[in-house]
Amino acid sequence: MAELINNQSKGGTKQRRGIRRSTVPQVDLTAMVDLAFLLITFFMLTTSLSTPNQLDVAMPDKSILSPPVLLSEDRTLSLLLGGNNEVVYYLGTSDSPKTGPGNITYGKPGIEQLLVSMKEAVAKSTGGQEIFVLIKPSDASVTRNLVDAVDAVKKAGIGRFMITKANDIDKEML
Repeated sequence: MAELINNQSKGGTKQRRGIRRSTVPQVDLTAMVDLAFLLITFFMLTTSLSTPNQLDVAMPDKSILSPPVLLSEDRTLSLLLGGNNEVVYYLGTSDSPKTGPGNITYGKPGIEQLLVSMKEAVAKSTGGQEIFVLIKPSDASVTRNLVDAVDAVKKAGIGRFMITKANDIDKEML
């Protein structure tokens, strides 16, 4: 506990040239230091550190040479990510798109709703086959747009998607 220690001389107080000086009290701060260390220890043990959020994306092994996979034009949806939060989409190939190109926005009313409706439309027209989404970021797009597009694909329940480079025809569409 804190203790007040008075250092008094024999006379109690000293007088010098007419000025009366009183003794200076001293406080023992041992208990406060102990309490500070207890609080530091408590907060260090009870605080949880933030864990990084990551998305597992399976990338192909470059050492294995395999023939290219041909995708059905009826099942392939391309998302072109441009600058200024611009998203252009089309169904089919870039040479002859079956639908689009159309512009949409990020978020629930835009890209998420498009992915869900296209997933259902492709499943009906192809007899229950899955849609395949190609995400093509351009040089003007930012990382946040790519993360938002991948999140929207995951929320829509689409299991097959690929991140690839935009070709010259795709760049013209943007």
